[in-house]
Amino acid sequence: MQNLSPRHVMTEESLRLGVESGWYSTKVSGTFVSGPHSSEADCLRRIAEINPPVTKKKS
Repeated sequence: MQNLSPRHVMTEESLRLGVESGWYSTKVSGTFVSGPHSSEADCLRRIAEINPPVTKKKS
């Protein structure tokens, strides 16, 4: 399981990194996993798809 978080990359940083500006899901190391997304909510939805919450099995 990956610990992913949303990160917004603004225009100035996007030019430096060579990516489009927008929201990206990132690993703790800062590596982009998905994106760009148009909003933080879209990014969080994608994180939930990639990394679904742990569900406990009933005994």
